[in-house]
Amino acid sequence: MRKNRFLSISRCFLIFTSLFFSATVFAQQESLPSNTSNDFWKKVQFGGGLGLNFGSGYTDVSISPSAIYNVNQTVAIGLSLQGGYISSKNYYESYTYGGSLIGLLNPIPKIQLSAELEQLRINTSYKYTINNAGGRSDNFWNTALYLGAGYRSGNVTIGARYDVLHDSNKSIYSEAFMPFVRVYF
Repeated sequence: MRKNRFLSISRCFLIFTSLFFSATVFAQQESLPSNTSNDFWKKVQFGGGLGLNFGSGYTDVSISPSAIYNVNQTVAIGLSLQGGYISSKNYYESYTYGGSLIGLLNPIPKIQLSAELEQLRINTSYKYTINNAGGRSDNFWNTALYLGAGYRSGNVTIGARYDVLHDSNKSIYSEAFMPFVRVYF
């Protein structure tokens, strides 16, 4: 009798356990996405900037492709590459290249806050010094940390950012404050 009771309890336990784990595994299989690699690319957006500025003896061309990953509707993180060329007739010629890490926060759909850590290499050749005594070159790294805010409508954000690390004696930009237009597709 004891043996039969033990077998009955063991059978009930095994049946209950197998049903529980079967239901759990089935529920997990139903909740797993069918193709996780496609879900990653659905959350990626590409964008960037293109700058062209021409004037009398002055040329400024820049390109900065970027990509962000939307972690959720509120947070996005990404990377940007940058390259540029500036020439001022009879004064200097400068090449810039580098990249940045981008963090975007949308506390409400119309407002976008941003943080961007930028590292640029600047290679400048001066054609004349102050005394017109030949040329010289200046090669250095420029680090900037931009904090910004903007108005967002769809894929476009218009706003301003401020470089909290700006040093007017060392920065490539003359001002710490900079307006921006950001577009991601």
